[in-house]
Amino acid sequence: MKRWRRSWRILAALLPFLVAFLRDRRRWILLGRPASRSAEHHKRRAERLTATIARLGPTFIKLAQVFGARADILPEPYLSAVSRLQDQVPPDPWDAVCRVLEEELGQPHEQVFDTLEETPVAAASLGQVHRATLGGRAMAVKILRPGVEELVALDLDISFRILLWLNVLFPNHHVRALSTVVREFSVRVREEMDFRDEARHIALFHKHFAEDTRVRAPHVEETLTRRRVLVMDWVDGERVDRLAPRFARGELDFQQLMATLSEVYLRMMLVEGFLHADPHPGNILVQADGTVVFLDWGMVVQLSRGHRESILRVALAAGRDDLDGMINGMYALGMIDPAISRAEIRDAAAEILSVVERVRELGMKRAQQAIQEIMNTFYTWPLILPRELVYFFRAAALLEGIGFRYDATFNGLEAVRPVIRTMKTELLQATVREPQEIARGVWDEGRAAFAAMRDVLGRADREEFRVRIHPRDILHSERFLLLQIRRILLSIFALTVALISAVIFLAAGNIYLLVTGLLAAFAMFLVVLLLPTHLLENPLRHARSLRSEW
Repeated sequence: MKRWRRSWRILAALLPFLVAFLRDRRRWILLGRPASRSAEHHKRRAERLTATIARLGPTFIKLAQVFGARADILPEPYLSAVSRLQDQVPPDPWDAVCRVLEEELGQPHEQVFDTLEETPVAAASLGQVHRATLGGRAMAVKILRPGVEELVALDLDISFRILLWLNVLFPNHHVRALSTVVREFSVRVREEMDFRDEARHIALFHKHFAEDTRVRAPHVEETLTRRRVLVMDWVDGERVDRLAPRFARGELDFQQLMATLSEVYLRMMLVEGFLHADPHPGNILVQADGTVVFLDWGMVVQLSRGHRESILRVALAAGRDDLDGMINGMYALGMIDPAISRAEIRDAAAEILSVVERVRELGMKRAQQAIQEIMNTFYTWPLILPRELVYFFRAAALLEGIGFRYDATFNGLEAVRPVIRTMKTELLQATVREPQEIARGVWDEGRAAFAAMRDVLGRADREEFRVRIHPRDILHSERFLLLQIRRILLSIFALTVALISAVIFLAAGNIYLLVTGLLAAFAMFLVVLLLPTHLLENPLRHARSLRSEW
């Protein structure tokens, strides 16, 4: 019963928005022109959507924050509205939270901590933080909300069932990208609800940034850390979006702060191969001496050397107008559905290159507009943002937002340029292969090409050349013919129903039977004429394939 009540609540909340989005494309969902909507109408709808998501609880709040960086799924103004959704909810009662704490510690909290405040200093969707003292040291105790694991599991199960039918009814790249995001989120959120993983992520940051005195993360009390409890040093500092008085007094240097943040995120992603995947102003503090503190390490993305090389390769190809190189890099990053032909994607890549060219001609002051145009390209064309770039764009959007908050003329590209010049050698060492490795790869490819050429010449000499059709093309043709046969059979059945109704009417003279038969036949004819071809397929086949992926 709980599942049905929750399913009904989610459907009742989100179904009106789904229908509205479908009508934006076709007025009558399956046919008609796009409905005419003003920019103000979309803005109001985006605000209602954000408020609805907030009411649905922690799963959808966290999921919406991920969607806030997915320009391939959400267009503006929905992208901006959802990205501003705050992960702040009312705290749970202390009695329930205390039971979780003591279950994890295995003893009353009075025997562990000198003091522990019952009122939380922060309450997010998955957990809440209480201040405590341990051996005279101020500590932060992060406790998982009671019942949140069951609620998230239930919400994800319902979401997957809804996505299953969305994939059947509307098989386009937006729905596929949506499914990919939810599937990835289901893995990430489970990691985020295990605080032992967060402790390991903090240790990883300490390993790579221990010698950088400009940044730090809290020290974790490992002996008291459990799956649902994380104990770490209390860190004082001000949120990065509340520093205006300190800038005005000259205590902090704005340019230096932005350079530090930019360098840290670039170093994490392109040099060390990991990225803080939940960046928002509440997770970044600045201490009195200017040290930047990163909090909330529940979500961290690991980047292999291959992914870092591919990202750099796409950027370099765009810089030198190499369309084919850019497309190859996009395929390597998984930005393009393998089922889409190379010819179909060239226009999208060309559009991105044209945006880059306009930036060169008009100057960096138009950089923000250029970024928006590139995001629109991801939404319009069948491009899917890989998860590594999703979280990097979230970090970039955070830095851009911080910059604009304090300086209306802030230019993110100009700010990061000196940082890249300083890190140039380090970035190249981390992302570019060694000469010996490159030479080995060239030798292996050359040897393989020579062997393939010799095999081709041998086959030509033996007259063994044959034209083969890819099995996927054969299956596609068979599927198309099968669906058309189903459409023809449905038409024949409708005609048969109409004829049988007419014969029975002539024999029995029952006008109601004739009208019923003709209406049924007319309904089947409408189905034949209006129903999209893919809906004639067996939904269970889609269900099996999607469930195997999930």
